[in-house]
Amino acid sequence: MRRGTGGRSDRQPMARAVRPGMPGGRFQPLSQHEMAQVNKTVLDVLENIGMGDPIPALQEHALRRGCRMNEHGRLCFPRALVEDVIAGSPKQMSFLGRDPRHDLEIGGTAVHTYGGGDAVNMLDIGASTYRPSTLLDIYDLARLVDRMENIHAYSRLVVATEFRDQLACDLNTAYASAAGTAKHTALTFNHVSHVQPTLEMLHLMAGGEKKFRERPFMHGGGCPVISPLRYGRENSEVCLESTKFHAPIWVVVAPQAGSTAPAALAGALVQVLAEALAGLLLVDMVHPGYPVMIGPWPFISDLRTGSFSGGNGEEALVSAAAVQMVKFYGLASSIGAGMTDSKLPDNQAGFEKGIAVTLAAHAGCNNVSESAGMLGSLMAVSPEALVIDNDMLGSVLRTVRGIEINDETLSYKVIEEVVHGEGHYLRHAQTLKLMRTEYEYPELSDRSVPGEWEAAGSPDIRQRAAKRVKSILSSHYPEYIDPAIDKKIRERFQIKLPREAMFPGNGRW
Repeated sequence: MRRGTGGRSDRQPMARAVRPGMPGGRFQPLSQHEMAQVNKTVLDVLENIGMGDPIPALQEHALRRGCRMNEHGRLCFPRALVEDVIAGSPKQMSFLGRDPRHDLEIGGTAVHTYGGGDAVNMLDIGASTYRPSTLLDIYDLARLVDRMENIHAYSRLVVATEFRDQLACDLNTAYASAAGTAKHTALTFNHVSHVQPTLEMLHLMAGGEKKFRERPFMHGGGCPVISPLRYGRENSEVCLESTKFHAPIWVVVAPQAGSTAPAALAGALVQVLAEALAGLLLVDMVHPGYPVMIGPWPFISDLRTGSFSGGNGEEALVSAAAVQMVKFYGLASSIGAGMTDSKLPDNQAGFEKGIAVTLAAHAGCNNVSESAGMLGSLMAVSPEALVIDNDMLGSVLRTVRGIEINDETLSYKVIEEVVHGEGHYLRHAQTLKLMRTEYEYPELSDRSVPGEWEAAGSPDIRQRAAKRVKSILSSHYPEYIDPAIDKKIRERFQIKLPREAMFPGNGRW
């Protein structure tokens, strides 16, 4: 199905030190007592304060199951009902790729790193100013993610800002994503009426509705809550309609501490968890037992200005605590990490992303989203940053894997042999055996000696990343949509991605 990929992707995959789904969960910022306190307050919020503006379908089903509307017109969920829904919700779910080698098993403490963002700007290679993002950028970023081993799934990183017709935008986003990557892809929709036509297009790609149901390589969802503690009508309807994918629903909520959530981090944690569980309850009241991955994404305000700040220690800490609480409930988790405030792929971006992604991964997050490419507090994406972050994710995942302790790895006999033999381990059989499986090697990070670096022109990591981006995007044009099917799709739907832009030699790269 691939055309013009070249390089490592055409060879048999080598053994690696990291892989998708390695268990995290060792970092626990909250004690057992503190988790119990948070949980009690979350349940109190849902039972007594409740959720405003429930859509009619939710209200009807919830009242039948024992919920009530309080004197403020807010839907309140009895503690026992919430606990029953949590207990009965699927704890494991699958995100399936077009290619089975990209299948992900979500749940427990299995850690995956994800691409996503919805930025409205791009930072082009070598540029220092942003430009509005386009449909071509969605396609190109999908092709990049397709080649990034440490980005395990895809969600559009940018918005196609040239579209005024929102149905055309949603359809073309799904098309460009499917054309660019075989990895599982998350979709969001501007209106509930856009779900069905998008599904019809995906059914064509898959070879029929039955085949898509057997392997749903995309899923839907959204942000059904407007903070603080109100349901949003359109996104609530989209979440319910997205059950037609027969894939898990992804529910994300993102209250901002100090603005739309309490400034106290514990209070922000309580609210974001209550809102995330309200998203689960939305789906479960109408479709009991449907698989839902919840995303409590507690955002942070810089209280000097009131603006959103994505790259700070508070964000990293409270996000990891949110992951720990989702594990407390036994549910599948998503968190936003890697949301640097830096405008460029520089030192600031590196340390802000590294801290947040590391804490989320070590807390055992099933889906660390926003983990690659994002800049400017989620306002922009850089393809150079994306490939740099792929290296960063490899290092983070290697720390998640930890150190295996057993009789063989403790290496007593190896030490004895070397001490009485050559005096070094470079040629020892153990070293050669473990070279690939014990160590993760970056593609871009510079490990040369200073003289070699100077002889090469003293390039920085952004310059090396630019070469990597150009190499991939000039050659990697996968053909994930059969040409005959593509013709039918273009005859039926208003696909704006030019065919000539989807082949090598088009002059864009």
